[in-house]
Amino acid sequence: MAFDFDAAIQAPFRMQPGLRRLATGTPQLTPLAAGGRHQREKLAVLSAFSSQALLKVPGFDPGPALTGLAEHAAREHPQAWDWDGRTAHARHLGVSVNATAQVIELQRGRFGLGDELARCLRQLPPEWRLTGLLSLAFAEDFAVVDGGNATIPWLAVALPSFWAPEDKVGRHFAEVHAPVADNTLLLRASDALVRMAIGPERWERFVWTLTPHTRLHAHPERVDPARWTGVDLTTIGQRSWLRTERQTFIPLPGSAQAVFTILVELQALTEATEPPGRAMALHDALASMSPAVLDYRGLAAVREPLLHWLAGRGRNRG
Repeated sequence: MAFDFDAAIQAPFRMQPGLRRLATGTPQLTPLAAGGRHQREKLAVLSAFSSQALLKVPGFDPGPALTGLAEHAAREHPQAWDWDGRTAHARHLGVSVNATAQVIELQRGRFGLGDELARCLRQLPPEWRLTGLLSLAFAEDFAVVDGGNATIPWLAVALPSFWAPEDKVGRHFAEVHAPVADNTLLLRASDALVRMAIGPERWERFVWTLTPHTRLHAHPERVDPARWTGVDLTTIGQRSWLRTERQTFIPLPGSAQAVFTILVELQALTEATEPPGRAMALHDALASMSPAVLDYRGLAAVREPLLHWLAGRGRNRG
């Protein structure tokens, strides 16, 4: 997993920016092989719910950001992605999109999902086809941060974590985080975060939660609000997942913009607590969450059985 467990899971738990600099050469994108879990779920979302995943405010031109992202992908993963300024080629998938003519080309016979991916891209509005290929070629979701007014004017988010992208597009960076529980530090730092995001350095941060939801795609319209109902509390650890996000900023020089990347991953809690000490680290972080955070993350009703299971797991492996 790209998630840094030891850096991200700390007690006492605090909702805070938690940014750290990326070392030179550290990748920000994750190429997808044909048929992997991220790609399958993104393909389903872009085929059925693209209007909730691909969004922009009227009048916003995402061209410079898309060009910057395509160039970054080609520099970072030349074996998987090629960009000549007009045509993007997902080498590992055998699909290309001409960003000017919006023509989709397919190298037949090499990859079993090529036809399915091309069919998905063809049903997207032409101006979204390059974005669609980027979304299907890499595990990350994307958003544009506009430093001029500190808003999020463009989103390509197929795998949201219990939030609706259509409610965030065009909002101020602080407004986007307004519903977050115990958000004082986040809101206070919002302007500084935007300035850092569009600056010359690259940054990453991590967020996490525990959930019984087994899909990467977690749009609130397709998640049971009572998702813990029916889970056997005596074996809750076997029915729970550690849901994580690695978030990074790709600055776009000369534009006062940055591309915000979100990599969602799921790991069975039984696997996430395998290394010694991790069960107790999760236990202590969960135990220190405020009632507001527990409510926001839907954990209030299962806090005690989760703590009991994690404590037992820690003792058994200690």
